[in-house]
Amino acid sequence: MAARKFPGTLPSNTVDTAGNAAEALAEKYLNKSGLSTVTRNYRCRLGEIDLIMRDAQHLVFVEVRLRTQQRFGGAAASIHAHKQRRIVKAAQHYLSNMSSTPPCRFDVVLLDALDAARIEWIKNAFDA
Repeated sequence: MAARKFPGTLPSNTVDTAGNAAEALAEKYLNKSGLSTVTRNYRCRLGEIDLIMRDAQHLVFVEVRLRTQQRFGGAAASIHAHKQRRIVKAAQHYLSNMSSTPPCRFDVVLLDALDAARIEWIKNAFDA
C-alpha cells in the first residue's frame, strides 16, 4: 500500500533535509554568537536534543524549529509542554553521565526560512 500524501506536506526525506539544514544554520549562528558546540543530535530513549552547546560556564540545550507555514502557529507554537518535557528528560539523561552538573539552560532557535538574517534566538526559553 502506497504512503498517503496530504496536500501541503513534504516527503519525510525533504523534511529531514530541511531540518538538518536548519540545525546547521542555527549552529553556525550560535557559534558566531560565542557559543561552542559540544554535540549535535543527542538521542536517547527519552527524547532528542538538537544541539548541546557551551556558553561560558553554562551548558545550553538548544531546540531548533523550522516552520515555513504559519498554518499551525509557526515555530514557537510547536514547542508545547509535551515537547519541552521530552527535551528536559533527554537533558537529564545527558547530565546523568557527567561527574558534576554545570549550570544549564534551555534555548530555542526559531526559523521561518533557511535564512540567518531571520533567526530568532530565545535564551532561557523554558525551565526544567
